[in-house]
Amino acid sequence: MVEEAATTQVIDSKQFRTVLGQFCTGVTIITTVDDGEPVGFACQSFAALSLDPPLVLFCPTKQSRSWAAIERSGKFCVNMLAEEQQSTCARFGSREPDKFAGIDWTPSPLGSPILDGSLAHVDCTVESVHDGGDHWVVFGRISSLGEVKEERPLLFYRGQYSGIEPDKTVPAQWRDDLEAFLTTTTEDTWL
Repeated sequence: MVEEAATTQVIDSKQFRTVLGQFCTGVTIITTVDDGEPVGFACQSFAALSLDPPLVLFCPTKQSRSWAAIERSGKFCVNMLAEEQQSTCARFGSREPDKFAGIDWTPSPLGSPILDGSLAHVDCTVESVHDGGDHWVVFGRISSLGEVKEERPLLFYRGQYSGIEPDKTVPAQWRDDLEAFLTTTTEDTWL
């Protein structure tokens, strides 16, 4: 049996951000209503977690005032931003005291804000919260969903906003080729 030497490398936080910046993410605004007031923050650490039961996750910093409001309310809505919503994202990522000033929204079935112009939304209740270092990992149980298919998503890559090139919104040719191959071959081909 070969024993592996345990090595611990000190991770430079600047390099950590640079390396993880190579991973392109979508951008969301997580919202709730707390004491009758809409609350929200920009969040790129969002992901699907489970189909059965239907769960998502997001990771707010432990110092987040918006997370404290979500924790109190027990519910939240994930607003997936469209490419044209860069200024909305910047506003919700700032320390602006009234992030909803000039932002139109409607209440979700659970009462959390659905931002006008969002590409899609996921309305949730807080299922569980887990320690994640300087962040919390929040699991949310999906209550309802909604989407608008015509728009393109707002992306974040290498520390800046990005989008999909207009001619890249159609399926890649290799997908069409693979589908054609799969429909014309038999299972025996794979053996």
